[in-house]
Amino acid sequence: MTQELITTQDQTLRNSVKSEVSAPSIGSSAMLCELSISTWTGRKKDRKASEDVTDANFAASGVASVHKKLLADCQELMAVQKFTANSRNMHYAMTMPWSDTGLRLLPTAQYFKYHQAMTDIQNEYDRLVDTFLQGYEWEITQASAKLGDLFNRDEYPSIDSLRNKFGFRLSYIPLPDSGDFRIDIGNEANEQVKSHYQDYYSAQLNNAMNDVWQRTHKALSAMSERLDYSDNDDKKIFRDTLVTNVLDMVELLNVCNVNGDGQMTAARMKLEDAFRGVNAEALREDEHLRSETKRTVDEVIKSLPSIGL
Repeated sequence: MTQELITTQDQTLRNSVKSEVSAPSIGSSAMLCELSISTWTGRKKDRKASEDVTDANFAASGVASVHKKLLADCQELMAVQKFTANSRNMHYAMTMPWSDTGLRLLPTAQYFKYHQAMTDIQNEYDRLVDTFLQGYEWEITQASAKLGDLFNRDEYPSIDSLRNKFGFRLSYIPLPDSGDFRIDIGNEANEQVKSHYQDYYSAQLNNAMNDVWQRTHKALSAMSERLDYSDNDDKKIFRDTLVTNVLDMVELLNVCNVNGDGQMTAARMKLEDAFRGVNAEALREDEHLRSETKRTVDEVIKSLPSIGL
């Protein structure tokens, strides 16, 4: 009798856990992706120079640090580093946040566009790295003259070793639903793990969607401010990107709506109608169009969910 009561209570607990969690499943509409780009910094701490600076200023040991650019201002290396930063920005713009480990949420509707963009980026990255490596020995010769007594040939890696310091890796990972856990830890413990994952899943999905809303708010707020000609003596100057940035957000609202959010769909449709055939030049010249566009933008801003904006 006691055993039957315990069994009944266990089943009630499991059913309660299942009913409390209602995170939408987005396993078929999104995946996880991870972009890893490594580059050589070309910087190194010079211990002797650091000590010299400390001693010359009668400072305590360790309070000053001298780092030198091994190749001085090598344009080819700087091009690789700048391109790497821009590549990461593109990756962030086309995906949504998911975890602190570098994983990002990629809607399946965005996959082909994203993958093509990343393929083009990788090809350009490889080209820039090859260009840098081809002139590496010459850059060392140039650096010896620029660095003076700070130059130390032993601090420069070989070509083969240097090549390994550059890397571009893109990984796609399926997004598991909570029911995908297949671990042999007992039914009750398994339910607890599933429940913890669903809590995590819900929180990460909420963060991802909030990121889209925040980007939308930023783009729309910038447009609303630039279209405000209420003071005739203060006509705002804006670039064509003011419109293209909002159009990019309209597309993002479409492809990133992985959980079928009705509020996001409504905002996208309203913006699509408002910006159909609209360009920056027309907004500059047509007062009525400018006023109506600002009115619609402000309405959409007011309709955005409250997420601490």
